[in-house]
Amino acid sequence: MKRSMRGTLVAIVLGLSIVVVAAATAPILRVGPFSTAQPGGPFPSGWKPLTFEKIDRHTRYTLVRDEDGTVVVKAESHGSSSGLTRELSIDPREYPIVEWRWKVENLIEKADVTSKAGDDYPARLYITFAYDPRKVGWWERAQFELIKLAYGRYPPLGAINYIWERRTPAGSIVPNPYTDRVQMIVVRSGGQHLNQWLTERRNVYQDYVNAFGEPPSRISGVAIMTDTDNTGESAVAYYGDIVFKQAAN
Repeated sequence: MKRSMRGTLVAIVLGLSIVVVAAATAPILRVGPFSTAQPGGPFPSGWKPLTFEKIDRHTRYTLVRDEDGTVVVKAESHGSSSGLTRELSIDPREYPIVEWRWKVENLIEKADVTSKAGDDYPARLYITFAYDPRKVGWWERAQFELIKLAYGRYPPLGAINYIWERRTPAGSIVPNPYTDRVQMIVVRSGGQHLNQWLTERRNVYQDYVNAFGEPPSRISGVAIMTDTDNTGESAVAYYGDIVFKQAAN
């Protein structure tokens, strides 16, 4: 089923509840400690399903033990869409580095980062940034106020999607086809590393500057998502632990 402004909806949902992750003295913030959970058990504290109105088929997320014995998240999507999300509050100036592991079994043949019809990915890491009225004009401030009236909180100012794409070159930054408040950053492209665990390390602060042309506000949420509802295809992916680090780590 086609989605309506899913990028905006994800941003709103991620911004509804904020939890401060840790004191500023911690060198590493382990926001997605999936390896500490039990196979088939509940997800770590703070992680919850992220679903969308008018999308009835949901991606299935389960905790499984990988071949090396580590517990990871397995995502199975069959013409479906949903995610796992955690709300938080992190200063990207102090913790600019995000690291995570992922593995993808297959690509999505009809995926196209530039079109709504192709806005599906076997794996993505979604990071949102808190609303700051100083960074928007009067008309946008009015829109943010209306959303606050409807949902009780401001939606995030913007979001970055780190994605695994089929053909767009790695390193590309592309506006989401639903809203330019969400920028897509291609971390992996093509099938060269299918069925291999890869560790990614990104400077979120610098990526935001490159994508939006200004420094970011506080990080307000993180989500993982495997979705195939636009193309009607299937995808299987795995996600390992997610951490934020200070620049020296």
